[in-house]
Amino acid sequence: MKTTFDQLAARQPQLFSAADIRVDKVQLEAMAEIVGAIEMVLALPAFRAEVLARAPENARWPVAARSVFMGYDFHLTPAGPKLIEINTNAGGGLLNAYLLAAHGHADEAAAFVADILEMFRAEWRLERGDAPLTRIAIVDEAPAGQFLAPEFELFRDLFAANGIDAVIADPADFVRDGRRLLHDGQPIDLVYNRLTDFYLEGEPCRAIREVFQAGGVVLTPHPAAHATHADKRHLMLLSDADKLAALGIDAATQHILLAGVPRTIAVDPAQADALWAERKRWFFKPPTGFGSRAAYRGDKLTKRVFEDILAGHYIAQEIAPPSEHEVTVNGEAQTMKADFRCFVYDGHIQCVAARLYQGQTTNFRTPGGGFAPVFAA
Repeated sequence: MKTTFDQLAARQPQLFSAADIRVDKVQLEAMAEIVGAIEMVLALPAFRAEVLARAPENARWPVAARSVFMGYDFHLTPAGPKLIEINTNAGGGLLNAYLLAAHGHADEAAAFVADILEMFRAEWRLERGDAPLTRIAIVDEAPAGQFLAPEFELFRDLFAANGIDAVIADPADFVRDGRRLLHDGQPIDLVYNRLTDFYLEGEPCRAIREVFQAGGVVLTPHPAAHATHADKRHLMLLSDADKLAALGIDAATQHILLAGVPRTIAVDPAQADALWAERKRWFFKPPTGFGSRAAYRGDKLTKRVFEDILAGHYIAQEIAPPSEHEVTVNGEAQTMKADFRCFVYDGHIQCVAARLYQGQTTNFRTPGGGFAPVFAA
């Protein structure tokens, strides 16, 4: 009988690589150090007050939940790991638990699954104490058509197997009943938010937004976490010694950050000529983008796109090339690039997974590529 993972792999083979990746323990420890240093800076009251003041209003609504599945994405270089970006609704966590089991690491897989379940319970306890968690909604726009839709099914099954009713829903499927959020007439206790409308600003999110504002539903990840973690303008602070010193960051933590976060600057139209001349050293990103959307390597830019970047309040991050790994695909050796996603909750790395690909960005379209488990060498 095929396992759930086998069925998923057959339906979407591009999600999973047959390879596993061995990484020097020192590199894994360095990633954990960088994550810890960043979490410390982003938790500072002065930093939070500044970024939340300029964020949309609903990022300032009171929350106790920490937000599930922070994703810290790294490239591994000869000089150590380099942080590329932070995401607040990182996909693939539960898929990678199944992947660990498929690669013969059943105990690690079971521990990660247990950690995932406890993470959701912890979010609930932070907001609701000892009240029973009865029903979770896994929410994304047109969820059945999402690339990682199979993971939604796995989450529904996981919650159901542990006594928590769960539904997969589009944000427009909900209605507000006072301080309650209803789906098919049934109240929802917690929303597992996979939306890329990070601040719930669109009309389809109205019911969720209003009930969340009223304190009637637990939302994770939530807008405040996006504002404090995923805005790419934070990379400018994290890679600037003067700004870190002004915040009172100690020398040892500064050293970790300056080594691990590539220099990042604001794209200033007044410096257009210099940026264009040095474009090959930079990767240009919109401050609130995700999934490589509207992001460009400088060496691939056209003048027309560069003009759009100058007008678009972009940041520019020094390029840290991804590592390359030889893997076997259909009996033949292939060289693939890799980025490394650390799934993080409350500053703790739960799992590290590689995403293997060929081309310019992670695409889940390379034969033999996709998620790959990572083990210490």
